[in-house]
Amino acid sequence: MDDVRLYVEELKATLDRLPWEAIRSVIHILHEARLKGSQVFILGNGGSAATASHFACDLGKGTVLPGRPRFRAIALTDNMPTFSAYANDVGYERVFAEQLANLVRAGDVVIGISGSGNSANVLEAIALARTMQAVTIGFAGFDGGRLKNEVDLCIHVPSNCMEQVEDIHLMLEHLICTCLRKAAAEEPAWPAELAPEALPLRPAREVVNG
Repeated sequence: MDDVRLYVEELKATLDRLPWEAIRSVIHILHEARLKGSQVFILGNGGSAATASHFACDLGKGTVLPGRPRFRAIALTDNMPTFSAYANDVGYERVFAEQLANLVRAGDVVIGISGSGNSANVLEAIALARTMQAVTIGFAGFDGGRLKNEVDLCIHVPSNCMEQVEDIHLMLEHLICTCLRKAAAEEPAWPAELAPEALPLRPAREVVNG
């Protein structure tokens, strides 16, 4: 079998072994977070950082429906001044935990993405989130690493190929956001006058010179 066909066949085999109940549980947790107005924080390194940013974008925009609550989602990978300041002044392992310390509250959701499951900065963020009584979710590959056992719920992609783990993590965030959009459509709509998009903008303050 040539390399192209082999890659795809391995990917298909891994898809068949995904933890379906864990995926459904993540969808439920995020749907409840949306209804309650809880904050969702997402983080990861490298390719997983790209997935974290993509996930936050899709939650924040791709799930919007008229008259339904919107997600409050932030990727902790996106503020490079803050990220690099902590990396330089405190240590790379603290780049996510230090951001969370300013923002996370009990009942919020923290999603850590790590192909190996052993990224130190992801694990430190999860540890802090747990002390703050946030709900913790992991996306991992390989054997799940430490992340698998240190989160409340883990979606473990059973593959030893990092590229394929990252492929499937991105696919899973698309799957999850698609299901969340459908779940929101089944919720009763707010009265039109109370929907966020219907609220009037506050007038700009008058600027008085000198």
